[in-house]
Amino acid sequence: APLPPQEHEKPPTVANGELRLNGKGKKLRKPRTIYSSLQLQALNQRFQQTQYLALPERAELAAQLGLTQTQVKIWFQNKRSKYKKIMKQG
Repeated sequence: APLPPQEHEKPPTVANGELRLNGKGKKLRKPRTIYSSLQLQALNQRFQQTQYLALPERAELAAQLGLTQTQVKIWFQNKRSKYKKIMKQG
């Protein structure tokens, strides 16, 4: 029996936090992540130890905090650029 129409439609694909719909190039961005104070505390603490995470460290940290690895990765990227900006100002 043929599948009902919604079954064989591909779900929207998520690329680098942007939700792409219907291949028309219309990008719907995912809403920005709100981190809990506990998550921020852990991320900041970790950043003080090291500005770069190895893959297993990132996976572990993400799992501990209930975040995706992408969220952790991007948080660290943003934090590094913010940190560099501050350091440049002195």
